[in-house]
Amino acid sequence: MVGTEFELCALEFVDEVDVTPEYVLTMSCPDKAGIVAATTGCLADLDCFITKTSHFADRETDRFFGRMVFRIDRDGLTSEDVKTAFQEIADRFDMDWNMRNRDDKKRVLIMVSKGDHCLNDLLYRYRIGAMPMEVTAIVSNHPDLKPLADWHDIPFHHLPISKETKPEQEAALSKLIEETDTDLVVLARYMQILTPEFINQLFPRVINIHHSFLPGFKGAKPYHQAHARGVKIIGATAHFVTEDLDEGPIITQAVERVDHTQTPDELTAVGRDVESQVLARGLRAVLEDRVLLNGHRTIVFN
Repeated sequence: MVGTEFELCALEFVDEVDVTPEYVLTMSCPDKAGIVAATTGCLADLDCFITKTSHFADRETDRFFGRMVFRIDRDGLTSEDVKTAFQEIADRFDMDWNMRNRDDKKRVLIMVSKGDHCLNDLLYRYRIGAMPMEVTAIVSNHPDLKPLADWHDIPFHHLPISKETKPEQEAALSKLIEETDTDLVVLARYMQILTPEFINQLFPRVINIHHSFLPGFKGAKPYHQAHARGVKIIGATAHFVTEDLDEGPIITQAVERVDHTQTPDELTAVGRDVESQVLARGLRAVLEDRVLLNGHRTIVFN
């Protein structure tokens, strides 16, 4: 009985807690003196409490990049009020910027073929609340993983691809992305090449996991190629997709050491683990607005 009363008190306490929403503000602009002072000063003048801030000035491109997380402490002040005030700072520094409520989860469509390791990992993290997203649909060129989508109560769309049907199916995919209000498309080992027209329409909203530490072994059976060359590390790369195959801006990478005793199947098993971890890490960084494009490279804040 004591335990029950304690649990009820705990629940009542949780209900009474007033959770103030946090906002994330990202920016990039030509680098010059005074940007940090102006941006933080603007928020301070509005009684916004900054909980985290990260900045980077790239000497090569002469551009400034920033990310701030803050809450609004002034009664009656809305997020639109903050945006209006910050626009004056943005205009002064010729700034590209975005502000988003962290509670507004980004909407993600996942594409996959037959390999289920990356999809399984993402859906597990999604199910336990470790991946801040809403999954709008799972799309595949094979029907094999429909039971997995059904188990998670996520709509599954089978769009088989051939040379003749690719334009028609990409049109259906584009329509689905629009109808579901999808923000990001994740290629979780989707083994089809998307057309340049489709990619250019969505860039930089498509993320891919590549089965090597780029640049590396491309094409079919990459781990067999690696075994034949006697490699000592294998890895994976999460990157934005461009029309140049596997050449898009890199988000994150990881490697694992291997040796001569391991067979191609054992390398494949190691590779599956690395791919799953890297894709999850890269996607989470994008979902949390920690990734900013810097030409063909990325700025990834911790």
